[in-house]
Amino acid sequence: MTFLPHTNAQREEMLRVIGKERIEDLFQDVPVKHRFPKLNLPPALSELETMEELQDLASANETVRDFISFLGAGAYNHYVPAAVDSILRRGEFLTAYTPYQPEVSQGTLQAIFEYQSLVAALTGMEVCNASHYDGATAVAEAVNMAYANFRGKRNKVVLSPALHPQYRQTVRTYTQDSELRLVGDDVSPAVSIQSDPQVLFPLIDETTALVIVQYPDFFGRIFDFTALAEVVHQKGALLAVAVNPIALGLLTPPGEFGADIVTGEGQPLGIPLSFGGPYLGLFATRKEYVRKMAGRLAGETVDGKGQKGYVLTLTAREQHIRREKATSNICTNQGLMALASAVYMSLLGKHGLRQVAELCYHKAHYAAQGIASLPGFSLGYKTPFFNEFVVNCPIRSTEINNHLLEHGIMGGYDLSQEFGTDMENALLVAVTEMNSRDDIDDLIGVLSEIATEVSHG
Repeated sequence: MTFLPHTNAQREEMLRVIGKERIEDLFQDVPVKHRFPKLNLPPALSELETMEELQDLASANETVRDFISFLGAGAYNHYVPAAVDSILRRGEFLTAYTPYQPEVSQGTLQAIFEYQSLVAALTGMEVCNASHYDGATAVAEAVNMAYANFRGKRNKVVLSPALHPQYRQTVRTYTQDSELRLVGDDVSPAVSIQSDPQVLFPLIDETTALVIVQYPDFFGRIFDFTALAEVVHQKGALLAVAVNPIALGLLTPPGEFGADIVTGEGQPLGIPLSFGGPYLGLFATRKEYVRKMAGRLAGETVDGKGQKGYVLTLTAREQHIRREKATSNICTNQGLMALASAVYMSLLGKHGLRQVAELCYHKAHYAAQGIASLPGFSLGYKTPFFNEFVVNCPIRSTEINNHLLEHGIMGGYDLSQEFGTDMENALLVAVTEMNSRDDIDDLIGVLSEIATEVSHG
């Protein structure tokens, strides 16, 4: 199918205006051998044929709609109310580029403002930006911000070994050519899964710019970081907390125990799994650090007539000043995804969000209790956890997951993918409100079969 937006007459008129005779004249600066290469493309398809081919390709995918899922590790299967998608698809929002000009984009700016307000309230922080690309880049931007805050005079960043491995990898990518030293997470897998905040205390000193922890952590565990925050601040450093936003419907907000920066993966807030993206990076901080924060900030104001209006209170400085003064290369935000999370949070409200969090918490503990009762299976720790937990299995996790898949169940995350053979029998199991009691019982039933087979050799 070919779509040509301009007629021949329109093209000729445009060429006349710019003083050219042919379209080919527009490419004179391109070397001749590269101007009009012959492309090895298949014959064009009609719209009908294109739709049939795309549907055939899509049918090969197997999703959480086809299987019971207990897979998490940073992206979670939550229920998304129909109103979220309905509002996202409105023509005012679903555009090729997010508009920001206040004179024509009051709706967009208000949506960002509402999103920022909701995230600030959820995290217990004073200010939130218009979002980053995902949870990993938000953590990396926290590092950039802390380094800029201390004007490069502090060059140590302490990473919790229980911080999501992909977040840690992203931080290393961001800082690979800088003077920053990253410490704390260079420990064995066994230490990672059994570590608590106190292991970070000796690493914090007067050269530390930032300490980063996760809440709940990558393994699902819940810790009180109040004592850590006190140690961090005694040394003059900043504390960043990467959160699961759904958990904050139940847990104490980081702002109440001393966090200076709160980041998070916003995917659980009304954004479907979508095979890995697009997702949403949450970023909130204290007002005193706002001028070092990357990205945009929408604000509410009053115009000359006394009418309420919305503007970009703070725009990305890297778009307007010399590069060497910029604290980040982030100059945009996930506008549509931020809108989805704002609609989701406003629909649920604080009571609905707490209900979702409680469902995740109690269902996960029901699953953990059932699995731990099976011969050969045990929990990886005794620490309190939210909706995710580690299971030690009698055989390799890959074999467990293959067996579960044969029964229509997506198993947990195979931790050997991140931690190697030391954790080849460890499985990270996630449970959300989407998992019914029957789903959990089915999982336990299949694992029971595996336990029986293993015990009989």
